[in-house]
Amino acid sequence: MRVIAFNGSPRKKWNTATLLEHALAGASAQGAETELVHLYNLDYKGCRSCFACKTKGGKSYGRCAVEDELTPVLGRVAEADAVILGSPIYFATVSGEMRSFMERLMFPYLIYTDPPGSLFPRKIRTGFIYTMNVTEESMKDYSLDKHIGLNERFMGLVFGATESILSFDTYQFDDYSKVVADKFDPEKKAQRRQDVFPKDCQKAFEMGARLARRIDG
Repeated sequence: MRVIAFNGSPRKKWNTATLLEHALAGASAQGAETELVHLYNLDYKGCRSCFACKTKGGKSYGRCAVEDELTPVLGRVAEADAVILGSPIYFATVSGEMRSFMERLMFPYLIYTDPPGSLFPRKIRTGFIYTMNVTEESMKDYSLDKHIGLNERFMGLVFGATESILSFDTYQFDDYSKVVADKFDPEKKAQRRQDVFPKDCQKAFEMGARLARRIDG
């Protein structure tokens, strides 16, 4: 069993990365081999709309034809048993690096049949972990429920069963006094990080454990 997680945050030791580390710890507890990939370490771009992955009889049919630092990573995904995508929410969507990665990850396998299908050769388990500054109550004000639902729809279509964890009202800065952020109460933010974020970490751990359990286990 091999589980790969992808950090779509530029921060390698903050909210998103921490949750992904807990998810991989849960997978490891089930005996899985794990890997954490920081997308901001890689030099790549999103889909170029070349459609080489959909050209009949083409040498790149069903896979991304672009050759860059993402290419070997996509090859490892093809051999994985479970995949976890983690991203902060920036301007009501995933980070730019994560969006580009998702295009390169899913589009080559998606086929324009009616109904749409997938060229991925098997079903694997997948999950999303999102961190965001907004509260659970205000999530729909930014249409995040629709965004998250669409991500799950395409991930499920391409790979199979998927699930999501949402971590709300996250702690953004080490010292709120150094930034213009009068909208937020630093004490409440700090208290939530102390009281709620550990629960989110436990949810992530449990997700990783679920994804790593063999279907026949």
